[in-house]
Amino acid sequence: MPQDQENFRDSIGTINAEGKRAWVFPKKPSGRFYKYRKYVSYVLLIFLIAAPFVKINGNQFLMFNVLERRFNIFGFPFWPQDFHLFVISMIIGVIFVALFTVAFGRIFCGWMCPQTIFLEMVFRRIEYWIDGDRGAQIKLDRQPWNAEKIRKRGTKWFIFFIISFIIANVFLAYLIGSDRLIQYVTDGPMQHVSTMISLLIFTGVFFWVFAWFREQVCIIACPYGRMQGVLLDNKSIVVAYDHKRGEAENGRKKWRKNEDRNVLGHGDCIDCFQCVNVCPTGIDIRNGTQLECVNCTACIDECDTIMEKVNLPKGLIRYASEDEITKKEKFKFTPRLKGYTAVLTILTGVLVGMLFLRNDLEANILRLPGQLYEHKEGNIISNVYTYKLVNKTTEAVVDVNFKLLSHKGAVKLVRNEDFTVPAQDLAEGTLFIEINNAAIKSDKEKVKIGVYSDGKLVETTTTAFLAPRSYN
Repeated sequence: MPQDQENFRDSIGTINAEGKRAWVFPKKPSGRFYKYRKYVSYVLLIFLIAAPFVKINGNQFLMFNVLERRFNIFGFPFWPQDFHLFVISMIIGVIFVALFTVAFGRIFCGWMCPQTIFLEMVFRRIEYWIDGDRGAQIKLDRQPWNAEKIRKRGTKWFIFFIISFIIANVFLAYLIGSDRLIQYVTDGPMQHVSTMISLLIFTGVFFWVFAWFREQVCIIACPYGRMQGVLLDNKSIVVAYDHKRGEAENGRKKWRKNEDRNVLGHGDCIDCFQCVNVCPTGIDIRNGTQLECVNCTACIDECDTIMEKVNLPKGLIRYASEDEITKKEKFKFTPRLKGYTAVLTILTGVLVGMLFLRNDLEANILRLPGQLYEHKEGNIISNVYTYKLVNKTTEAVVDVNFKLLSHKGAVKLVRNEDFTVPAQDLAEGTLFIEINNAAIKSDKEKVKIGVYSDGKLVETTTTAFLAPRSYN
């Protein structure tokens, strides 16, 4: 058991004894995991920036237009009528992340979260370039506001603001669509003042997050960070300190040259505090898994470097479960993981099935509210309806007309001609359904209407048809 674990910690690591913010100055990380994280981060950065500008079959690759309730997921468009599909896809995403959290801890936070990627791989790297490493940053923070500090702070904040403005534009492209964003940029800010104000607000939020709030997002604001406490167990593989090896019989002790630590009963941890200095959330990983830990692996790289320098085996801090450290048990596919996998598989199958069954043209025909049936010559009963056709494709649906499929009768459009439903748009109008009284069997008949495009049946829908009771 780690030496300090018996000391109950009732506050987060970034709050000092006075209850004030304890600013974290992490040492610049290096090592094999950091190198891999950089590669992953660069790929994801390119993806995050390019996704709203890439199109598949005319559809933006990713779009989350909340105001108009239009979403594109991997090029698949989801209209308000498809909101149930969007909800299912989001639930699948949550369960997928939960599954990996149960198995591998907060690996998403350390390797794939946009907050971590932008903070650690963009803003902190600029900070290291301008302010220097941990020691130089602490010195700069403590020194008075002289010319050097003003120059460095001003340069850093200016660059942060420019990057935040770029991120805000990309974020806006996800919300309103890249085509509309490019049009707004082409028109100029004075033509879209409200959009420009929103853009500056987003810029201010991103600047505040990455220049000041930083790791507090992961600790305080992110709901996923709170959820991990429920999902993790002793079998979850996390960034863990091997306290069995690090503490041994007589605990930690500073390194001394030519000392036989095994004979003296000291653990392999030399109490150098480098794992603490490099941590971006300011925790001591030797106190066990903590809510602030985002599994960024910086402490693994730093500890391996120290172990190599003092000729001790690497892996004192590594990816491992508590059971592996204490009981030497290897990772197993537990019943809990099997349950998450089963739910994920079922929901994915349901989503795929619904996507295949979804029609490219969706029709809704509803009786006009407050209107009763009408008698016409020749014992004809007529009802008036409104129709809405949603075209979910990137091609126009031409020569559209309606036919009554369930009864002998006619469908008459108010415009009295075939029409076109534009690509990724909708068409609305009014129509009449006329049925001979001999074909009506109840006062509220269910009728089936076919939607035809260029003579081909492309969609069917049903609606209610009112008639007088005397025809029952």
